[in-house]
Amino acid sequence: MQRFRDRVVFLTGAASGIGRATAERLAAEGASLWLADVQEEPLQALIAALGADGAAAEGRRCDVSEEQDVDAAVAACVARFGRLDVLCSVAAILRFDHFHQIRTADWNRVLAVNLTGTFFACRAALPHLLETRGNIVNVSSTAAVHGQPWAGAYAASKGGILAMTQSIATDYAKQGLRANCVLPCDIATPIFQEFQLPEGADPKLVRRVMAPRGSGKPADVAAVIAMLASDDAAHMTGAAIRVDGGTWA
Repeated sequence: MQRFRDRVVFLTGAASGIGRATAERLAAEGASLWLADVQEEPLQALIAALGADGAAAEGRRCDVSEEQDVDAAVAACVARFGRLDVLCSVAAILRFDHFHQIRTADWNRVLAVNLTGTFFACRAALPHLLETRGNIVNVSSTAAVHGQPWAGAYAASKGGILAMTQSIATDYAKQGLRANCVLPCDIATPIFQEFQLPEGADPKLVRRVMAPRGSGKPADVAAVIAMLASDDAAHMTGAAIRVDGGTWA
């Protein structure tokens, strides 16, 4: 399929996990990509690999929690490619803490990257997406709608992403812009592979976020992102699609 031929995608969190899988999927379908991530070395390695395969891929280090970084990156994308058709906001961080032990600095950092970073990306991209009648795909989580143990800050940030995405979908529906969310759970990404139980935690609670089918792959989420970002989802906006292997079936 070449669903993204002649389309430009701005993608955050591109250097690893779901972001990297999404970059690879969209490049394979013909997209021109501007990739952003705080991890400089793996980001540049990905850009080089995609370029070697014939994809139009560029990008640079971007901390999505920094307003100026995001604004500059979106501006650079449009300056390079002349347009913007799709925003995929994937960048995220995760911490596990007993709620009463969450430090204010950690709470603020999780929300700054996950929620405020998604806000910065959407706000910067929207004027360009309105010109192309483009669309947004944000990555939330099943933690937004179901209890996830030891993830109070993460769940709050992902719930905010879901609500914000649906608000954007409502605000701009008549202007031809779509905005949708994916809600992954139990996906074998670096942030979940680094999981450690907080001291004194009940390990039985881990079952709440374990898929009956076994852990999914980042490519499983990337496939759904690609569908939502493509014309195959032309009549979908404000949707929240779980990619969780039946965790919450």
